[in-house]
Amino acid sequence: MKNHKNHRKPLIYYYAVVMLVMTLLNILVFPAFLDKHIEEVDYGTFLKRVEAGDVSQVQIEGQQIVFLVNGEHEKDNIYVTGLMEDPDLVNRLYSANVKFTKDIPKERSPLQNFLMTWIFPMILFIVVGQLLTRQMQKRMGGNAMSFGKSNAKIYVEAETGKTFADVAGQDEAKEALTEIVDFLHHPKKYSEIGATLPKGALLVGPPGTGKTLLARAVAGEANVPFFSISGSEFVEMFVGMGAAKVRDLFKQANEKAPCIVFIDEIDTIGKKRDNGSGIGGNDEREQTLNQLLTEMDGFDGKKGVVILAATNRPESLDKALLRPGRFDRRIPVELPDLAGREAILKVHAEKIKKKSDIDFNVIARATAGASGAELANIINEAALRAVRLGRNTVIQEDLEESVEVVIAGYQRKGAVISPKEKKIIAYHEIGHALVAAKQMDSAPVHKITIIPRTSGALGYTMQIEEDEKTLMSKEEAFNKIVTFTGGRAAEEVIFGTFTSGASNDIEQATRIARAMVTRFGMSKNFDMMALETVNNQYLGGDTSLACSPETAAKIDEEVLSIIKSAHQKATDILEENKDKLHELTAYLLERETITGEEFMNILSEDSHILSKDGDLEFKDGVE
Repeated sequence: MKNHKNHRKPLIYYYAVVMLVMTLLNILVFPAFLDKHIEEVDYGTFLKRVEAGDVSQVQIEGQQIVFLVNGEHEKDNIYVTGLMEDPDLVNRLYSANVKFTKDIPKERSPLQNFLMTWIFPMILFIVVGQLLTRQMQKRMGGNAMSFGKSNAKIYVEAETGKTFADVAGQDEAKEALTEIVDFLHHPKKYSEIGATLPKGALLVGPPGTGKTLLARAVAGEANVPFFSISGSEFVEMFVGMGAAKVRDLFKQANEKAPCIVFIDEIDTIGKKRDNGSGIGGNDEREQTLNQLLTEMDGFDGKKGVVILAATNRPESLDKALLRPGRFDRRIPVELPDLAGREAILKVHAEKIKKKSDIDFNVIARATAGASGAELANIINEAALRAVRLGRNTVIQEDLEESVEVVIAGYQRKGAVISPKEKKIIAYHEIGHALVAAKQMDSAPVHKITIIPRTSGALGYTMQIEEDEKTLMSKEEAFNKIVTFTGGRAAEEVIFGTFTSGASNDIEQATRIARAMVTRFGMSKNFDMMALETVNNQYLGGDTSLACSPETAAKIDEEVLSIIKSAHQKATDILEENKDKLHELTAYLLERETITGEEFMNILSEDSHILSKDGDLEFKDGVE
């Protein structure tokens, strides 16, 4: 069922048109009919003019007499006087040869009186009420007089437009949902053995991984009606309205069975219930949840009504909602791996014009940890860049630049940086790259740039893993910290000072070092003791300490020790390779952006642009 856009004009528009027409009629038309002058006179004047033969026509209307007077200059005048008790009036008018008549009020039938007194006002009241109701609906964004309606969007099978072919990088999730599709296609083979369809499946994963897309793909594959509603749409300011919407939704679903009901962001109404006495919206939310639990218990699984729900906060859901018989299955929709990212990129790239030699594997390796939505955005950014540069096809460079746009923002081409600061930035970035290259188990350097970005980064060093990694050893974690401290170490080795450019490096190094101690069990002092818990793993992974203040102090000491050791190792590497540090920095200052291949070529050659006193000398006249 399509949701057609309402093209009706607002009621105020029609009011304005009516007012304009009435104004024009009053100005141009009505005066032509009302240009006769009406004059009131006393009864004596009326009698005198009758006796004088000036009156040509008289009409008695209720308690007044209306008469016309002969005379060329008075033919457009109408005279009015009050009706007096005059028994001789008829004789006077007859003797003066005046045409006279009396207005006889028409008696309406009882049916007319009933219609005019009761029916017509009622119809008028209903029409005005309907007009006002429609205006309220438009302004309130819903059905103002149908608070108990679910407002679920309904799509028939041909209108979802999605199948499993449109979903890439989520093979495990598709496999888990295939059985539901098969049940909806062939319910008899399941009912013959006595099996019933799982009542509900909960899609769990980070934002942007395709949970909603998967639900619509299930409906498209099964060719059944698809009800879609957000959890926030159940929340109402009136107590009991959320529960009424739940009842209405399941009533519609039973009428359309077999069908799929999809509740997005179910954590809005499915949060854990507390023991306190809820008031206001909290009490309303709990009533809505209770009604949802009741409805899921009440409908028959053999009818083929499947409840799909999505959330990125599964830890906040009520346990009663997750028990078997309600949401029987929990389907993880995680961030895609290397093969999944490459498949997602190819699916979205089918919609754009591109060169045939694009290597999507390189882009997939450069986007570790990206969601499906972010990968789709990268493809779109590449297409926009091609248009900006006057091309009608996307090339490899567009995709690589779009990755950097998503990660670090657009280039700030108009940023003015002094030569001294530019030199510090160049040493900082080469410090990162050189430390990374001189360590084992470190990702290869892919690109180094000192072009500022809109994210605030004055430069960055990009490393890309050659293979997908799911585990991180203690040595790899420590090497990451060493690489993060390489930028600050280069500033110290060359300039003997500190700058604020290492602020983000400090945050990243501290985060990894703390995780090594509190979560990964990579500390000899604490062994495998859990000291920190992760909250909202799909929404940033905030952590909270689960230890005493004394233990927290010891944790800080351990973290500091790890960071100091990593910082010292980075400094030692740069001291041992100071010649290459100068040479690579000179090359970076000349080019502003260099590739990992260029970096490794210079690193593997002998240094040849270093002066005797250790200062930087530049080739080809670069200063």
